[in-house]
Amino acid sequence: MSNPENDARYRMGDPAQFTRNMVEVAQQSQRLLADFVKRQAASGRNGPMDPLNLTGTFSALLKSMMANPAVVLEAQFKLWRDYMGLWERTAFRMLGGEAKPGIEPAPGDKRFKDKDWQDNQVFDFIKQSYLLTANWMQETVAKTSGDLDAKTRRRIEFYTKQFADAIAPTNFVLTNPEVLRATLQSNGENLVKGLSNLLEDLERGEGQLSIRQSADAFRIGENIATAPGKVVFRNALIELLQFDPTTEKVHERPLLIFPPWINKFYILDLRPENSFIRWAVGQGYTVFVASWVNPDRELAQKTFEDYMREGIFAALDAVEAATGVEKINTIGYCIGGTLLAATLAFMAAKGDDRVNSATFFAAQADFSEAGDLQIFIDDEQLESMRQTMEASGGVLEGRKMGTTFNMLRANDLIWSFVVSNYLLGKEPAPFDLLYWNSDTTRMPEATHMFYLREFYKNNALALGKMSFDNVKLDLAKVKVPVYLQSAKEDHIAPFRSVYKSTRLFGGPVRFIIAGSGHIAGVINPPSARKYQYWTNDAVGAQPDGKNKGPYPFTVEEWQAGMVEHPGSWWPDWDSWLSKLSGKMVPARKPGDGKLKVLGDAPGDYVKVKAG
Repeated sequence: MSNPENDARYRMGDPAQFTRNMVEVAQQSQRLLADFVKRQAASGRNGPMDPLNLTGTFSALLKSMMANPAVVLEAQFKLWRDYMGLWERTAFRMLGGEAKPGIEPAPGDKRFKDKDWQDNQVFDFIKQSYLLTANWMQETVAKTSGDLDAKTRRRIEFYTKQFADAIAPTNFVLTNPEVLRATLQSNGENLVKGLSNLLEDLERGEGQLSIRQSADAFRIGENIATAPGKVVFRNALIELLQFDPTTEKVHERPLLIFPPWINKFYILDLRPENSFIRWAVGQGYTVFVASWVNPDRELAQKTFEDYMREGIFAALDAVEAATGVEKINTIGYCIGGTLLAATLAFMAAKGDDRVNSATFFAAQADFSEAGDLQIFIDDEQLESMRQTMEASGGVLEGRKMGTTFNMLRANDLIWSFVVSNYLLGKEPAPFDLLYWNSDTTRMPEATHMFYLREFYKNNALALGKMSFDNVKLDLAKVKVPVYLQSAKEDHIAPFRSVYKSTRLFGGPVRFIIAGSGHIAGVINPPSARKYQYWTNDAVGAQPDGKNKGPYPFTVEEWQAGMVEHPGSWWPDWDSWLSKLSGKMVPARKPGDGKLKVLGDAPGDYVKVKAG
């Protein structure tokens, strides 16, 4: 068994150079600290002191622990007993014996992939010690917070996990074998470079840490978001893109896509080989996409209803003008799908039948089980967010939204880059998906606060308590065919949450579960031959073989009879939509109809950067 003391890989190469590098690290650290203090003083600390309501959350935990002393005592004894077992196994290994580990990382935990976490007794002990402590901490919190309400308990467990992830031995130089080897073998050059990366990220984030997840190797419209097309309409909220056809004939009914405005539309057009837009064009659809503006303070008071009128309604009018077709197939992705659902309810109440069908990518209408984002939704955090947006001129800066989403997968999207960029001193590799993830957008205050309060907090749409322009929104009145795509590992729109929409819409519904998560579960071209998807035509059907209304089944009942299919779900959707898309007609080119070409895709709005 290896040991750092007699392993040449853990010996310093040049002590003198190592010393010089450590001096540079110390000097850079002083600069970092001075800059932080300067920025804090300049900001005046006007923002909320506790934006995540950690004080209230852990005060509730402390009270619960004090009320359950027996549980705390039992947990302490269990931890002591587990540590005694770990010491015995470690001592046995150091004497040359073989001992199975008392605890292993969870499946999929990539932090301990270096072989020395298993082969080296010291690092194996550190690893198991951390896992025991982290699991003990989370189990104890779960047991002692049992008498609290579900939302508070969930927040406590989430933030406890965040703390456990932060103190992992992988995040520190002396307790991460890969980092320690790199430090000794390079005489500390990795730390010098890593600190330089950290300073650059702080500078780019104007004092807030903005971790680079991808090399800046992409240029929108050049090697990413390159599907050929034109801008054919523009207003304050959207640029409407119409893409060039690649087939001689196209379906009569055009396809209009509403991506989330929390991110940019080109998640649907990253590269030619994984572009949903290119693929849909290739299936004979005339594809239009709304490219949302990256709002500034001038648009801070744009409301959710404004996004309906100036987004969805304006786009429907424009597509009709461009194609001459009145009834249009639509797609809504994530929050774009939530807006589309609410809009369909409004249109149903008004007798507006311009939408022929609606597809929802990872989109929720019922937020009663809306996943980990609910952790950030309580009165205290919403008020803190309002104050933050007010201080920023009425918008939520993109990096703050990005940090929230990254926290949901902290080990993959935060700590792995802390180790790679700052401890190992590496440059991030070019990765289109992570480049898109970092290309953030701002949120207008009026729209965002309405979304968080009325959907996430109050679940008003699903409960029939939401109105637009004094019109009550009732999803049961929506009779258009609906396709609901969800993903098995989606942590933003969990499939259980998406499934609830099967009971809300009043028309025929097709529900599927795709493999992977919120992004890869959607962006999975057939050519990749990755993942799988599940259907259950029997559960969704009525006696005549067609589903005519809300599913009368639980998601567990649906899963009990689901059928797995290998590969992408896109062909299943195409089979469904093609039947709703009318006859084949000569292909339409941008500018053929009543709309003039305003410029080349991907347009101007998508190129606006946010803080």
